[in-house]
Amino acid sequence: MKTIILCGGIGTRMKEETEFKPKPLVMVGGKPILWHIMKIYAHYGFNEFILALGYRGDMIKDYFLNQNVFTNDFTLGTHDNEIKFHNNECDDFKITFAETGLESQTGERILRVGKYITEDEFMVTYGDGVSDIDIKKLVNFHREQKRIGTISGVHPHSKYGLVKIDEETNSVINFEQKPQMFDYVSGGFMIFNKEVLEFFDNGIMENGLVKLAEKKQLSVFKHEGFWKAMDTYREMEELNDLWNKERTWAVWDKK
Repeated sequence: MKTIILCGGIGTRMKEETEFKPKPLVMVGGKPILWHIMKIYAHYGFNEFILALGYRGDMIKDYFLNQNVFTNDFTLGTHDNEIKFHNNECDDFKITFAETGLESQTGERILRVGKYITEDEFMVTYGDGVSDIDIKKLVNFHREQKRIGTISGVHPHSKYGLVKIDEETNSVINFEQKPQMFDYVSGGFMIFNKEVLEFFDNGIMENGLVKLAEKKQLSVFKHEGFWKAMDTYREMEELNDLWNKERTWAVWDKK
């Protein structure tokens, strides 16, 4: 089963990093966040990807085309440009690179890569969020539900600190920094039957999700574990800090 990763946005809210490169190539722990996302899927046996490219998509192509050179030791013969690699540390990904337009909305990007969907099911996620979600459980849940689409429901953290108050005395008890919220938001990591393409248009992907919900054809897989999206420079720093301390989403390294 193939996974579409939406990689075309400009990422204006973290211009410090994205002025000269696409958000999916922003580094977390020395690797692009896109690599982290692909590693999550590949760990569960889903290593075929369609990258829906847009803003500076050539840089994403260049990264993977030259991954062997960046990752391994090699000997170069400058006369004939013969390269001999001494090790092979590259990942086992099969990637379709698809140009989907600089200004396209997410729904249009999915429609433009629809010709590469050859099976009855496919997955979709964004190029800026990581999680310790179990992809196999997501797939099994979707099949049990027998609906056209399934999204993952996750608990975000508030960007504001909460003030705990004694209601009788109006005194402050303590502060809770960026607490996890109890409500669910869509965390990406979606799976659809191919017929969902009839519900998408050239606008945002959520237009199609609303149509699915109206027809009772959209399920939610509740994920109670770790999830974090990278929308700002501060969140990039937080992800790098988490990588150095916990590597919570590195399911491929868990024993």
